Amino acid sequence: MPNQPHPFEAPLPRRGVLGAFAAALMVLPRAFAAGREAARPWELFPFSADVTPLVGHPCMGGGIEPVKSVADPLEAIGFVLRGDSLEKPVVVVAVDWCEIRNEAYDRWREAIAEAAGTEPGRVLLSAVHQHDAPIADLAAERMLEEHGCAGRICNIPFHELIVKRVAHAVEKAMAKAPRPVTHVGVGRAKAERVGSSRRYVRPDGTVVHDRTSASKNPVAHDAEEGLIDPYVTVVSFWDGDEPVAALNHYAIHPMSYYGKGEVSADFVGMARRARQKALPGVLQVYASGCGGDVTAGKYNDGDPARRPELAARLEDAMARAWEATRREPLERASLRVEPLTFTPREGPGFTEVDLKARLLDHAKPFGQCLAAMGLSWRERVAAGRPIDLPALDLGPVVLVLLPGETYVAFQLLAQKLRPDKVVVAIAYGDAATGYIPTADRIAERDSNLGDWCWVAPDAEAVLTKGLEAVLKPER
Repeated sequence: MPNQPHPFEAPLPRRGVLGAFAAALMVLPRAFAAGREAARPWELFPFSADVTPLVGHPCMGGGIEPVKSVADPLEAIGFVLRGDSLEKPVVVVAVDWCEIRNEAYDRWREAIAEAAGTEPGRVLLSAVHQHDAPIADLAAERMLEEHGCAGRICNIPFHELIVKRVAHAVEKAMAKAPRPVTHVGVGRAKAERVGSSRRYVRPDGTVVHDRTSASKNPVAHDAEEGLIDPYVTVVSFWDGDEPVAALNHYAIHPMSYYGKGEVSADFVGMARRARQKALPGVLQVYASGCGGDVTAGKYNDGDPARRPELAARLEDAMARAWEATRREPLERASLRVEPLTFTPREGPGFTEVDLKARLLDHAKPFGQCLAAMGLSWRERVAAGRPIDLPALDLGPVVLVLLPGETYVAFQLLAQKLRPDKVVVAIAYGDAATGYIPTADRIAERDSNLGDWCWVAPDAEAVLTKGLEAVLKPER
């Protein structure tokens, strides 16, 4: 069992002498607590629910084969954290879906918040982003139905059924005795032979961005891993020496193979379930990091045999991160939320006129789906509804939830902004933006940005400013 102290495989920020002195000062008031009401202890309520789609449901927003069979179920797994300094509970939940966008994202947060006795802005909801899984965008789906389109993104009644099922799971969890939490732990370990950048350089010096989740090109296999964050981070919650829950985090596209209608949580789900089996009394959550431009393509040729191999490598890193855990008392937690206002993408194919024309092109159903998602996003921006950027500070670690399919550079930036803490940058919050690339990738004409990117080139500046604000040290 991990115990404090324990060396990390990768160096983590240390709080220094002043930090230790400040922590000691925080404990002193306990000696003078007589005569006043004790602070509410920290409590955690774990929950999970099945979110597997029905046969015939679209996968990846209609871009690949719909559901034909289920290799393994999809789950929504999370916890509610409640304690004195938080004022109201905070919910952290990861869903084995491809994306949850716009109005659908709001619906999930509203239902979960009501069940947890908190506010929607305090629900940190993310998708894991497996592709053989649903995308939810209710306004976009209604557009398709209203225009008699062949393309389909999601089943609206099924979506509501799942939202209520997850909310009910939260409600049931809140009705049970909570798990006391006294400490928070953090551990890191390098994942070997798992992640690689989409971007690589060919022997002739040409820069390309075509190393996909599964790549059969030997040149792509031989090229360097490129810019990634190779570390798995595990954030854990403890009741004394007893572990209660673990949030596992890694930045990668979580697919080994997909597209034939076989629903699966893929290799990240396999790794998560292996950890659950190894630690049956400890809730295991897996959240995807900023892996918009990170895939398994260097180490994966798409053969089904690669799925368990990738799962085993990821599980090994999770286990080593767990063993490297260092714990600190959970003295205080706080939540900040910064609103982000992005600009819709313009240019050929992305203007409102172009998207409406594409919506009516009945010969290309997936093009209709993409157009509907683009129009749904533009309506949301026009209505003045920003995207939330929340950051949950737990003392030694901060969880920050980014929108969309963010590139890994933003995860690395978030870490640099708070060198005194471990920063866990979770992606695929409100996914309405699609890809959020860095400006240099746009300049290189990243081939992945021909579609699935609905934000203007100033998105890097918007997100960078938001991260600087939400991760700014408290005074």
